[in-house]
Amino acid sequence: MRMNRRSFLTSAAGAVVASGLKTAPLLAFGAVAARPRPTASQLDWQRDELALFLHFGINTFTDREWGDGKEDPAIFAPGRLDAGAWAKTARAAGFRAVILTAKHHDGFCLWPTRTTTHSVAKSPWRAGQGDLVREFVSACRAEQLRVGLYLSPWDRNHPTYGDSQRYNDVYCDQLTELLTNYGQLHEVWFDGANGEGPNGKRQEYDWKRVWELVRKLQPRAVMFSDAGPDVRWCGNETGSAGDPSWSTVDPSVVPVPGLSGKHIIASLQNGDPAGTVWRPAEADTSIRPGWFHHPAEDARVRTVDRLTDLYFNSVGRNSKLLLNVPPTRDGVLHDMDVSRLMGFADRRRSLFAEDVAAGRKGKWRRTAATTAALELDLGRPQSFSIARLEEPIEKGQMVSSYALHVAGEDKAFRPLSKGTTIGHARLQRLTAEGVRFVKVEVDGAAAPEPIRLKLFA
Repeated sequence: MRMNRRSFLTSAAGAVVASGLKTAPLLAFGAVAARPRPTASQLDWQRDELALFLHFGINTFTDREWGDGKEDPAIFAPGRLDAGAWAKTARAAGFRAVILTAKHHDGFCLWPTRTTTHSVAKSPWRAGQGDLVREFVSACRAEQLRVGLYLSPWDRNHPTYGDSQRYNDVYCDQLTELLTNYGQLHEVWFDGANGEGPNGKRQEYDWKRVWELVRKLQPRAVMFSDAGPDVRWCGNETGSAGDPSWSTVDPSVVPVPGLSGKHIIASLQNGDPAGTVWRPAEADTSIRPGWFHHPAEDARVRTVDRLTDLYFNSVGRNSKLLLNVPPTRDGVLHDMDVSRLMGFADRRRSLFAEDVAAGRKGKWRRTAATTAALELDLGRPQSFSIARLEEPIEKGQMVSSYALHVAGEDKAFRPLSKGTTIGHARLQRLTAEGVRFVKVEVDGAAAPEPIRLKLFA
């Protein structure tokens, strides 16, 4: 069985496409108690809903998932590299942010760093004068995409790895280069991978120093890792968020990246309704079996149906989908991957084209100390197949469960569906025909703030 990045770190650690959708009515009631709330950057991050991950580097040319740090930089020679095409594809497919692997576990850097010779500066690409991070950032900005960078803490090439203080200095120097030379970053992506270095030693990472450095140099950026501190891993690499999925967590459960245990995974998957910090989940997965491009996997790209399932299981469960689409050795996205991304975009446009609840006003009423209900008149019998519920997460997250009931002209309500948390978005696929009236019942720790309801035909 292939051991992916997450399975290793556990064992070793001992948005809807812009398509002119109508705005749903705001359904207000009640006041709420004080609770954790997202920052402006966390709000932007979640509202994007979709981000593209680009795993590209020395592994692309060795046909491996994990390099050993002994690769010759001369093999990095993409013949048709076009970061502009990457960004255009992401934008056309409805993605609003893109993250690049500036350095993976092999230690090969995609920018000309002063910290190592194991970089693009020693490759034949652009005659040794290239800077892929700069090309990537410029391409994203041209398409108005938010920019993210992944800097692997594990480095199987650098001779100081395992000499903890010295390597922590090196790592922070690398991070400083990325945080100061390329303008505003939206997401800085970390994992807790921690294996052997060239000297066979393990490294003790100084995460406090790392996080403080990002806060100092890029205060508007969100930081991803198992432990956040801004957004958390969802606990698997299948692209599926937990159910329930709270954006609040108890930070003491996962204080640093790379820890293992069932309670860790449970916290990452589900969050904590009594959590003291806002740290929503990011669901990461690849469009292919592997994270880097392998020619043998060109016929194993996820179908549009499967990508749509991912959307419902991530964005539709109060998470954000980070979908990896790896460039080929030529430095372009494979035609099959692009075709599936475009099909995925078309599918979303089709699914969310018509909201039969748009413009329909309803009134909430409190039914008990922690519950409330809405009745909505659709004006005439309607059919719909998707329900989207939204909390105004700028005020926090409160709903712990909900239930939908529907009725025809006779107003005899019958149960249709139910679920747990809502948060930024809760999507449910269902079958509803001849529905004139809809009732939504919600339960939370206190009367919730306004809830938005959309019903798509």
